[in-house]
Amino acid sequence: MKRFVYINDDSFQDSFCDNRISNRKYTILNFLPKNLLEQFSRFMNQYFLLIACLQLWPLITPVNPASTWGPLIFIFSVSSSKEAWDDYNRYLSDKKANEKKVWVVKEGIRNQIEAQDIHVGKIVWLRENDEVPCDLVLIGTSDPQGICFVETAALDGETDLKTRVIPSACVGLASEQLHKIKGVIECPNPDNDIRRFDSNMRLFPPFLDNDICPLTINNTLLQSCYLRNTDWACGVAVYTGNETKLGMSRGIAEPKLTAVDAMIDKLTGAIFLFQLVVVVVLGFAGNIWKDTEARKQWYVMYPIEGPWYELLVIPLRFELLCSIMIPISIKVSLDLVKTIYAKFIEWDEEMFDQDTNTPAHAANTAISEDLGQVEYILTDKTGTLTENSMVFRRCCISGIFYGNENGDALKDAALLNAISNNVPDVIRFLTVMTICNTVIPVKSIGGAMMYKALSQDEYALVNAASQLHMVLISKSGNFLQVNFRGVALQYEILDILEFTSDRKRMSVVVKDCQTEKIILLSKGADEAILPHASVAGQQLRPFIDAVEQYALLGLRTLCFGWRELDEGEYIEWSRMFKEANSTLTDREWKLAEVCQKLEHHIEILGVAAIEDRLQDGVPETIETLRKSGINFWMLTGDKQSTAIQIALSCNFISSEPRGQLLFLNGRTEDEVFRSLEMVLRTMKITSSEPKEIAFVVDGVALEIILKQFKVSFTELATLSRTAICCRVTPSQKAQLVELLKSCDYRTLAIGDGGNDVRMIQQADIGVGISGREGLQAARAADYSIGKFRFLKRLILVHGRYSYNRTAFLSQYSFYKSLLLCFIQILFSLFSGVSGSSLFNSVSLMAYNVFYTSIPVLTCFLDKDLSEKTVMQNPQILAYCQAGRILNPTTFAGWFGRSAYHALVVFLVTMHAYAGEKSEIEEVSMVALSGCIWLQALVVTLEMNSFTILQHIAIWGNFLAFYVINSIVSTIPRLGMYTIMFRLFRQSSYWVTMILILAIGMGPVLAIKYFRYTYKPNIINILQHQERSGGPVYAMGIGNLESQLRPMDSDLSSLSVTQSKSRNTVHEPLLSDSPTATRRSVGPSTFEFFPSAQSRLSSTSTYNRNFKNN
Repeated sequence: MKRFVYINDDSFQDSFCDNRISNRKYTILNFLPKNLLEQFSRFMNQYFLLIACLQLWPLITPVNPASTWGPLIFIFSVSSSKEAWDDYNRYLSDKKANEKKVWVVKEGIRNQIEAQDIHVGKIVWLRENDEVPCDLVLIGTSDPQGICFVETAALDGETDLKTRVIPSACVGLASEQLHKIKGVIECPNPDNDIRRFDSNMRLFPPFLDNDICPLTINNTLLQSCYLRNTDWACGVAVYTGNETKLGMSRGIAEPKLTAVDAMIDKLTGAIFLFQLVVVVVLGFAGNIWKDTEARKQWYVMYPIEGPWYELLVIPLRFELLCSIMIPISIKVSLDLVKTIYAKFIEWDEEMFDQDTNTPAHAANTAISEDLGQVEYILTDKTGTLTENSMVFRRCCISGIFYGNENGDALKDAALLNAISNNVPDVIRFLTVMTICNTVIPVKSIGGAMMYKALSQDEYALVNAASQLHMVLISKSGNFLQVNFRGVALQYEILDILEFTSDRKRMSVVVKDCQTEKIILLSKGADEAILPHASVAGQQLRPFIDAVEQYALLGLRTLCFGWRELDEGEYIEWSRMFKEANSTLTDREWKLAEVCQKLEHHIEILGVAAIEDRLQDGVPETIETLRKSGINFWMLTGDKQSTAIQIALSCNFISSEPRGQLLFLNGRTEDEVFRSLEMVLRTMKITSSEPKEIAFVVDGVALEIILKQFKVSFTELATLSRTAICCRVTPSQKAQLVELLKSCDYRTLAIGDGGNDVRMIQQADIGVGISGREGLQAARAADYSIGKFRFLKRLILVHGRYSYNRTAFLSQYSFYKSLLLCFIQILFSLFSGVSGSSLFNSVSLMAYNVFYTSIPVLTCFLDKDLSEKTVMQNPQILAYCQAGRILNPTTFAGWFGRSAYHALVVFLVTMHAYAGEKSEIEEVSMVALSGCIWLQALVVTLEMNSFTILQHIAIWGNFLAFYVINSIVSTIPRLGMYTIMFRLFRQSSYWVTMILILAIGMGPVLAIKYFRYTYKPNIINILQHQERSGGPVYAMGIGNLESQLRPMDSDLSSLSVTQSKSRNTVHEPLLSDSPTATRRSVGPSTFEFFPSAQSRLSSTSTYNRNFKNN
């Protein structure tokens, strides 16, 4: 599909939308229904709404409906207010953009209008530093050659200025003519591809006689870019409003479900089923008691004949009574603390990059705990592990090596002498370095020459050439000027054969204005240049050796080629190139086919080697994270040998004899199958050995594998801790992430460039580095950091703390709700199984929303170990990776604790007040007081560290309970009149509280003391060492591997990457066996929603993960 845009013609402007931008989700009229629909799309909210509606039936509700409606309305109000505030801010941002004043041409005159009134076909006039209000096709600039500079940082994050040029059809038109220009632009329907605009333009006479002029992305100014270093520019609006490329790119990313959230959903389902069982059993028992005993009691006053729904009354009453089993406040509590986790990341001064003044940023506030459960890190190489700051180091020209002795070709006397003597091959080599690129030379105010480049490779080459006296002076239209040792040389650029990830090379066709010769200059990867060299008699072996030698040094290599063209050959080819460049469908493919017809019989001039230094701290970061049990995969577009050398230098892999590399290569299905089979067999045989084994695969073999042998490769992936994937495309990176996710591994992808975006978005956690390639990766990621080394702190400190805190908060939320529910059930057994409530509505509401929620929310400050200890002992991350703190067994512990505490509170209270003539409200307040006392002690006991804020929250909330209820006791009509004052005067009340604490917490304290003293885990040992003031690593705990190895021989092979086909036994309550893992699929009461994709069998063990580190 395509659209026709008629230039400067108002009669067609209503065919397309105006330029009004709208990013709002709601309007005033649809906010309430739409927001409520979104909120009630969640099962938990639907459940609470059902409960609240049932409580409106007076016959069945045991408490005042306000006990559920109050918290429900409060929670929904908080969520709705946040949505409304966010949407209001989006409205203000849209309003500011829509009402911005812009200049347009109307009837040959420039007028100022609001940006929202721009229509397709209008001519928009921009001045320097103006923001582009919509997508424009550039038709004129203040530069005589039709060039302008734009800053695209808001679009793609790239800070370097880019050059945009007017179409050839508009060259030479004066500004007065631009006011009256007429024509049509044939372009595709709106899309979000900011790197492609395959269109055509035809200007109507008298401007041009209907000749078709091809348009590319270089002829456009896209919305949100800024005009720089250009006095003015004008363009035709082709896409407006939400149909611009930026507008089409906007969208709401799919929410990511963390492992903790998935486990909470399973536990909620388990509790719901348990609740149904309780309701059915107690409802059945209640109906039996009613028919056998209740009618005999005169005070009950049951009618002889009840309505048809009488049998449902008691079960529904118990349903309402037990509804608090699922805590209504858990979602709001988790959302709140997760937001605080994200702020901690952004406030972390140790993750602030001083070089670029870039702080860490958390774009996704909902997945911080997943950072503590990462098992695979898939990383890009260039700009992620390296600085992406390229420096020209060595070269090989006509078989002669330069720079090998001192490591710097710029200081090589032999090369400098060759330049002084005008050696032809050396001069041609420098010419390709200088001309074959997209670099823009700019003179600074002081007169110094500066270069603006889209690629760090190109910048390094042009800058090196200038130091070797071949200086790029200017680019003006299709002409460029080079100064070589004081002599001005001029070249005309006839055509540019642009670089693509498929071609892996770039070429330019130029005319040497000195000799009138037409020359093809090419540069690219060795596999993209050397196969096209077929000049008679030329030996390629020196160049192949140079590529291999430089790759072994970890240097990036580019091959340079040169070919003189016959004028007739060029004219014929130029016709085909122009035809391919004018097509609207498959333009890129057709251009590549035409380029292939010219890029042959190339004379190889030489090989350039560029150094890309490792970032500071990369080896230490990788080594530390590998010790924590995290597996690493490197996904790079570089050649195999270069990637291997970088991997060795950054501790990604180990050299022989400690490490071993297995190569997975091949060009046909049979070759790849045999190679894969051999690598897989070797991996299985050596899996029990202490040697570190990694496999290396290239892009060609990987493409065949992902299509034909995906199952076998998946098995290989589960066996290997390390992989190096070379020459991979962006889509292959995303496919590899998806493959590991299909095995139920938690994946983290990290990169810095636009080619990493798909991988980052596909992973469970995406991390972008704010690098020299722009901010595309950082903007698409869940987290952005300035340097790779910050990843260590992001995972070990923030990820681990977030997981521990979230696990405690979620389980405690269930515990406090179950505690009160079990007391209600026990009371029903003593009240004729009637479903009556022991507690009044106000107490129930206050208990859930205030008395027990505020203290636990301070868990976001809790630290079981100091940051220093965590960083020095990365192995302890294994406890988080295995899901040991939140799993069905740990939840069973909290479930049992709530049942035991409920039994203690109820029996002690009833026994203490059984012989006294007490009101039900008085007994209720005693039981509620016992719960509050237990809650305060439980939170205190489970916290590992304390700040003044935590003390205020816990003990201030404890005192607030008594203050609030004392005030309520002074109000006669509330039903609690004088109750608290009577209880204060009773010694039995205080004795009851002490007994509840002693009986309830005594066994818990005893078990914890026994475990901490006689069966401590690694965490307990480190905590003891911290408190004793001694060293907190290495000494006292011995080898971590031996500490983690269970005493029983049958539990000797814990694996973070454990096979799902095994039956894993979850750790018992208050036990610290590291065999607990969240991947258990064995029979379990709580595994109601097992993953649809079971893990392939894996033989790697946790013990192996810690060897040789």
